[in-house]
Amino acid sequence: MNIKNFTNGLIKDNPIFVQMLGMCPTLAVTTSAINGMGMGLATTAVLVSANIVISLLKSVIPSKIRIPAFIVIIASFVTIIGMVMEGYLPSLFKALGLFIPLIVVNCLILARAEAFAFKNGVMPSLLDGVGMGLGFTLALTILGAVREIFGAGSVFGFTLFGAAYKPALIMILPPGAFLALGLLLALKNVAEAKGGKN
Repeated sequence: MNIKNFTNGLIKDNPIFVQMLGMCPTLAVTTSAINGMGMGLATTAVLVSANIVISLLKSVIPSKIRIPAFIVIIASFVTIIGMVMEGYLPSLFKALGLFIPLIVVNCLILARAEAFAFKNGVMPSLLDGVGMGLGFTLALTILGAVREIFGAGSVFGFTLFGAAYKPALIMILPPGAFLALGLLLALKNVAEAKGGKN
């Protein structure tokens, strides 16, 4: 059991800030921190479950039909997660809308199934799924928090500034997703450049 299977997804190979995977939900649903966290956790649940099942079935899935098999497995878990969210978190389910079913074709989940789970055992696949999923969740939550703070003056629904605060509404509109992601990537690159010099 290698702990790197878990830690790689958090920082070194973060799905959003490094690999740039799953950009569709990243840019679409991160209008608030809670939406980002909800989408990230839903994706993590599907990723971990799919990784485990694919690693268990890798010896019986013919290589020629592995991608359709992956999609059937992933779609099954997306359906379960969608039903659970609709039953227990209806407001979040409604806010995320169409992007819950689209988890089926999230390139992050398909990439981990193809590159890792289909070639490794259950425990490494579980750790890989948890690490990548939490890295994805962390990135979505940070991006959602930045957009919510600047676009609404709040975070997780809690108001941060007084009535005098004038929010930058562009940050909760689609162009704000690109601006916030670009700024966060620039900050990451600056931090890495400074860290490399020390």
